[in-house]
Amino acid sequence: MIVLTESAVEAVRTALDKADAQTAGLRIQVEAGGCAGYKYMLGLVGAAETDDAVVSSGGVSVFIDPVSQPLLAGTTIDFVVALEGSGFTFDNPNATNSCSCGKSFG
Repeated sequence: MIVLTESAVEAVRTALDKADAQTAGLRIQVEAGGCAGYKYMLGLVGAAETDDAVVSSGGVSVFIDPVSQPLLAGTTIDFVVALEGSGFTFDNPNATNSCSCGKSFG
């Protein structure tokens, strides 16, 4: 379904290590909004929801809700450190366009 690069896995592991002990993994979902139609939403959560897809990547659990699953299928998530700032990037084969910040797509 999705792939996290080693850099992304390390970023999530670092966040999990610093978070509350009850944090189980990373939720990734897509919501309507952003300048291109949809926006990526990421956050640490304590457990998967009942109907989530659970993907394990590099020992990190990633939870994806059923609405977001088809929009994220085949996506590679990376974590980059650059002069402009650090953050997650998304290589989403389902995106027909994206905004310049890379955080929303259509």
